[in-house]
Amino acid sequence: MSNFVTLLVEDDALQRELVADILRGEGFEVVECTTAEAGEVIVTSTGVDLQALIVDQNLAGVMKGTELAAYARSKHPRLNIVVMSGDCLGALPRDTVFLQKPFQAERLLEAVRD
Repeated sequence: MSNFVTLLVEDDALQRELVADILRGEGFEVVECTTAEAGEVIVTSTGVDLQALIVDQNLAGVMKGTELAAYARSKHPRLNIVVMSGDCLGALPRDTVFLQKPFQAERLLEAVRD
């Protein structure tokens, strides 16, 4: 469909697979990783091809999802960013969509599309 890449950062293998399947089913190219630190490397090395970041708030590793979201926002001001969590979150980086788990697939797709 497009050459745009969606970065999915989720440390729960089953949830990561479910979200990736939803996205791939709609034609998205998905890069998956399990920590925000790994996601940060991908955000740094991926140029304008990066269309969206979908990140869980509570990840293995030191960095939280909202920290990665803020970093990605600073590098890619127009990036579609979705933070997922089973918990309610306080402050989010500007122009970031929050999805409370569990969520409908359509809500996720709306958030990552331009």
